[in-house]
Amino acid sequence: MKHLLSSSAFLIVNKHLAKQIGLKPTILLSDLISKEEYFQANHLLVDGWFFNTEKNIQDDTTLSPHQIRKALAILKKHNILETQRKGIPAKMYYKINEQVLVKFFNNLTLNNCTTINKNKQIKTTNNIDILKNEVLEFDTTEQNKIEFLEYWLEKSKSGKTKFEMQKTWCTKRRLKTWIKNQNAWYKNNNQKSKIDIQLNEYEKGKQYL
Repeated sequence: MKHLLSSSAFLIVNKHLAKQIGLKPTILLSDLISKEEYFQANHLLVDGWFFNTEKNIQDDTTLSPHQIRKALAILKKHNILETQRKGIPAKMYYKINEQVLVKFFNNLTLNNCTTINKNKQIKTTNNIDILKNEVLEFDTTEQNKIEFLEYWLEKSKSGKTKFEMQKTWCTKRRLKTWIKNQNAWYKNNNQKSKIDIQLNEYEKGKQYL
């Protein structure tokens, strides 16, 4: 789901989300995204629901039970996450609300966005909504979608987003290139130890709190 955040090999702490909801909830969400993508890859998701245990979360994130419960409360407060205990024996199930999470990364307003194609200037209103819809409909993980949007909506020193400064734009083509580059990056970085990468990303995340 949300390539902002995770991979099966390590957790990625997104600085923007951490600044908005806190580092620990972001770490927990990253871990849950990894679990969700595992269930999705194995065709085990049921209407977006998947289960995880507190013990697994502790092992993967180093968060204490108290920190996990507090982080869950924050994620639920923002409607990013839903939980439900069910089954015999009872298990805790989770569901990540993708569209709610995407909004945290795309709270920039692009009014009168200008793009240029073949020397013709085209002005549109709320072009950000068009971009978001195109990305959300693309067949890839939510993690890829969020990281893609976060990158292209980042503002430069001039106040314009990277998206606004492009002379030509094709969302589908850009996404395909993005995914190809991301896959290559993960393949190369998986050569490093899991703990080294996790610690490095954790320290990076703390700098932005």
